[in-house]
Amino acid sequence: MDAEQVMVRAASARVSTAFTGREGRWQAGLGRLRDVVRQELVTRQLAAELPPPLVRIMDCGCGQGTQALRLARRGYEVTGVDASAELLARFERDVAAEPAEVRARVRVRRDLIENLAERPFAPPFAVVLCHGLLMYLPDPGPVLRVLAGLTAPGGIVSLLVRNGDALAMRPGLAGDWTAAAAAFGSVAYANRIGATARADRLGELTSRLAACGLEVTAWYGVRVFTDTAPDDAEPPPDLEALLACEEQAGRTDPYRQVAALLHVIARRVIRRPGPG
Repeated sequence: MDAEQVMVRAASARVSTAFTGREGRWQAGLGRLRDVVRQELVTRQLAAELPPPLVRIMDCGCGQGTQALRLARRGYEVTGVDASAELLARFERDVAAEPAEVRARVRVRRDLIENLAERPFAPPFAVVLCHGLLMYLPDPGPVLRVLAGLTAPGGIVSLLVRNGDALAMRPGLAGDWTAAAAAFGSVAYANRIGATARADRLGELTSRLAACGLEVTAWYGVRVFTDTAPDDAEPPPDLEALLACEEQAGRTDPYRQVAALLHVIARRVIRRPGPG
């Protein structure tokens, strides 16, 4: 860890979010089926969208750094930012076990994403990730504006959000009709780590992104078939076949419309000077 990282983490020692205190339950699910499907699909979907390596990536809400580390292994320079000291410590342990060339491509900062507007980066990033974070914010608007500000003109923002258009699917498939009925017309839900969270509807999110100068260019579904798997379900022997079906469903209508999560790709609009 370099001197800049030490100072940033010391200055942000009291950083906390709605996720704080639930890291143990989150980590218990890492490597289980639902997590594996999420991470593998996002990796594959990103591979179809990102420019080649040697560009700079910011991972906002990087958590334990699954995607950030995968990208660093592929040759990208990645800065991971998260509010959780516990998850960042796990991320740093994993980075420390990597070859020197991978370690050199990773930077870690402890901070709230909202604070990054006050700590400008130059130059801005070609790619900004924000996966699994908006659901913990009552109003995503301020963070979306920060993400847009971090992104270079023509650059990409990748968001992973809970699908507000399919919020009744999980309780409905589980036979919880009271919860399913309440989910229609709502964007609030109780998630599996015990937090009250918020979902995003694709149309509304597209409009919010447009207001920030970000144009949605692609979107995918994540966990169409496996969202109701038990928390402790292990990846099955036929995992590759399962992932192939999830990947196909995640890019195909009508299946992607009822996925538990939406993976939205937006590009920062390049403003052209007007005539004269």
